[in-house]
Amino acid sequence: MPETVENKVAVLILQHPQEQDHVLSTARLICSTLANARLTVGLSWRNLGHALGTPADGKDWGVLYLGSAHAAKEKGPLVALDGKGEPLADQRSARAGLKGLVALDGNWAQAKALWWRNAWLTRLRRFVVVPDGPSLYGDLRREARPDAVSTLEAVGLALAVLEGDAAVREKLLVPFRVLLAKARADGVRPVKRDYRRRR
Repeated sequence: MPETVENKVAVLILQHPQEQDHVLSTARLICSTLANARLTVGLSWRNLGHALGTPADGKDWGVLYLGSAHAAKEKGPLVALDGKGEPLADQRSARAGLKGLVALDGNWAQAKALWWRNAWLTRLRRFVVVPDGPSLYGDLRREARPDAVSTLEAVGLALAVLEGDAAVREKLLVPFRVLLAKARADGVRPVKRDYRRRR
């Protein structure tokens, strides 16, 4: 059993139905490691409270946005963006008082579908992660962009910044490394690259 991480910033994972049976999906690992995390599978929800299963105010929540991290590379590793995808001038204020973070779980096309089917996501604070290296997936699961990482890696990086504790990220990575080692030992083959880039 992975060590439980008592995260202060709640995490809500919206998982595309086609992702839930993927052998290398990380959403359940996140929820089994973080004390304050919820996994919701589906395509659309009326609002944040509906997806979360409890009343919630969208102004207190952020979303890991699907946009490119290229414009934010100078300001990483977690960058708050405006509605046009440009980094906000006051990053500290953008993170202040944040109670929760939504992550979209699936390949690029699936995550994009979740984004467009849930208009309420556009009213949350937008953040993009700027990874400090390639995904631990390696060749096991290739994505459309070289800066793509797993949902678990993105959430771990975001929480490390938001909570000011790098150990949060490291503790999340422990069960992920176990999953990947088992997959390689079992001979799991790389999946096809997802060439459908987000626009």
